[in-house]
Amino acid sequence: MIIMASAEIRQNYNKVAEKCKESGEPIYLTKNGQGELVVMDIASFEKREQELRAQELVLEAYSSYLAGDKTYSPEEAHKRIREMIEAK
Repeated sequence: MIIMASAEIRQNYNKVAEKCKESGEPIYLTKNGQGELVVMDIASFEKREQELRAQELVLEAYSSYLAGDKTYSPEEAHKRIREMIEAK
């Protein structure tokens, strides 16, 4: 975990931006010793968002499975997708 004083972003923006890109991790900014903001570079943020969305989709599918909804084998899913493509 990287922690910096919030003054760093005002005084040394380039240093903070470079640290974000190098680490790929969020940087926690503090003000008067208390957490105030979190910053990270866009590429790392977008990757994290994609990972979270993938996790959400897996959880939705698993919840659906637990609820007893219809499931498909990989072969059945492939066949259904192929049929949808050919129907267009």
